[in-house]
Amino acid sequence: MPKTLFFYDLETSGLNAREDRIMQFAGIRTDMDLNPVGEPYNMLVKLNDDVLPSPDALMVTGITPQQTVENGFTEAEFSKTITNEVFTPDTIIIGFNNIRFDDEFVRYLLWRNFYDPYEWSWKDGRSRWDLLDVVRMTRALRPEGIEWPVDDKGVATNRLELIASANKIDHFKAHDALSDVEALIAVTKLIRDKQPQLYEYLLKLRDKNEVKKLVNLDYKQPFVYVSGRLDAVYNKATIAFPLTAGKNGNVIIYDLRIDPTPFINMSSKELAAKIYANWDERQADGFVKLPVKELQYNRAPAVAPLGVLAAGDGWNKISLDEATITKHKTILLSAPAFAENVRTVLEGREEFKKSPDPEAQLYDGFVPDIDKMRIETVRSADEKKLADFHPNFTDERLDPLLLHYKARNFPKSLAEDEAIAWEEWRASKVMANLPSFVKTLQKLSLSVTDDNKQFILQELQLWAESIVPADL
Repeated sequence: MPKTLFFYDLETSGLNAREDRIMQFAGIRTDMDLNPVGEPYNMLVKLNDDVLPSPDALMVTGITPQQTVENGFTEAEFSKTITNEVFTPDTIIIGFNNIRFDDEFVRYLLWRNFYDPYEWSWKDGRSRWDLLDVVRMTRALRPEGIEWPVDDKGVATNRLELIASANKIDHFKAHDALSDVEALIAVTKLIRDKQPQLYEYLLKLRDKNEVKKLVNLDYKQPFVYVSGRLDAVYNKATIAFPLTAGKNGNVIIYDLRIDPTPFINMSSKELAAKIYANWDERQADGFVKLPVKELQYNRAPAVAPLGVLAAGDGWNKISLDEATITKHKTILLSAPAFAENVRTVLEGREEFKKSPDPEAQLYDGFVPDIDKMRIETVRSADEKKLADFHPNFTDERLDPLLLHYKARNFPKSLAEDEAIAWEEWRASKVMANLPSFVKTLQKLSLSVTDDNKQFILQELQLWAESIVPADL
């Protein structure tokens, strides 16, 4: 099978992939020359009665829970469709900020519905790529031939709808998933046509082994790097340096724009106070953040050798010079204890707080091999078979997860005690989220004047009333 690109976008009930849900999925497959292949996908996914969506999110998307219930697929149906039809072998899966946002929602979706949450993005020749960092590096290093927008304060912005507008690309409805996908493909074509060499280079970096050729601890060398966590003043670009080993075989890097002298003699405790400072502490006068972060090889980072700065005014584009980089690199290499202290501090962090909710326990560990065949049986079973299916999973997360899967997708398969357990869990979750939901709804009702948005607020009010436990 020839490789294809699949561009996709989601609209969700909120920003938290562990708690919120996919409400709309849209995607278009193309060949490697960006010509459409087959028909577009545009699907709604039923919101279940344990979810109170973020009113702020729905103000943006315009999708109501009632629309998803009336016209959407169940999560089980949707998971089967994207697994069998969308994320097919030799597909390059592409979005705009998908690796940090959309892909996480897909992982949690597949976890809840008894599919492997990882294989869809790497197995059988599949891979993933994120156009947001491609846009960032193109803007920073090779901006010629493309109009680049700024916000109302004159600060560079890489919002998809603004890039599309600046370059006269049709984008009929921002924050509608299918319209966003169409705009994304057009922006991708623009970058490919105006900067083909950079486009092809960054496309290869979806392979983590290609990234490791440039960024590694065996042959430490400075490299050009763009990231959303860097300053917009410099178009999100800097020169970074591999500092020490990170978790899961990744690497901790240092931003060579910043002089390391104030940090290299800090103790582990002092470094931890900077790394884990809360928002208020970071706003304090005199606070200087520690310019280190983990680079994850499998997230298609946008990196490049320093040679890309040689052409034209490359160094000036990112407001750096070779002398500064050499000086800061030398200071780092003279203080190996600093790298070790940073590694120790970052190894002790917890990425996710442990949750009692089995649906949020995706990253608590891999499923044992002994359970994988039982998982396959779950997703292939119909309602009747699920009613009498008792797999006795080894992984303690899976039995409660199965209860939730049955309740949402095949409620008639629940035994009486299971129905009671599910309703207790559902009611508890709804009631825990209700106060913040009501507060946001009330706040918006005082400020929203648009008729369409007022309608959405009314629908949200009705949705909440319909799913709140009956005994209240």
